[in-house]
Amino acid sequence: MRKPRREERRERLRPPLAEPPAEDVQAFREAVRGTKPLRHTPRVPPRRKAPPPKARFRRQGEIEVLEESLTLTPGELDVEFGEELSYRRNGIQDAVMRRLRRGHYRVESELDLHGLIVPEAKQALREFLARAIARQSRCVRIIHGKGLGSGPKGPVIKQAVNVILRRTEPVVAFCSARQVDGGTGAIYVLLSG
Repeated sequence: MRKPRREERRERLRPPLAEPPAEDVQAFREAVRGTKPLRHTPRVPPRRKAPPPKARFRRQGEIEVLEESLTLTPGELDVEFGEELSYRRNGIQDAVMRRLRRGHYRVESELDLHGLIVPEAKQALREFLARAIARQSRCVRIIHGKGLGSGPKGPVIKQAVNVILRRTEPVVAFCSARQVDGGTGAIYVLLSG
């Protein structure tokens, strides 16, 4: 005895369809007389890549972090370091730092803090970083000067910039600029993109 084929098994599983009344069939044929069937090619629309999720209060949070990072105590400003500045967050590779030191990243905007006092420099730096983050800039340059006119305290603006950038979350790395771009009086800042 042969086994029933797949179609036969489906036939047995399906309930029998009731025949429509003859007058309904005739009415349907009259209603569609003179029409042509549409061509139907079954297609699956291409699935678009979903946009990356955005945190609801991300922008406000970034602004708050920037403002908080600029409220430094005098003790925090008294950071001891050498002439060159260098910093990177965990996970930033050596190759990235090498490229940053060599000036391989395109500087998208620049801020010059020459001639400002610390409160003015903080405000200018906060506004500059907020604009750079909003524009999703990758690399910026900050000219803080060498502090030659700062007296015995040393380069106060340079120290403030160092501490502020370390405390600003979107800043992933920074280092002193090449000599042609300001040397130890300027820094390249790499922002998370």
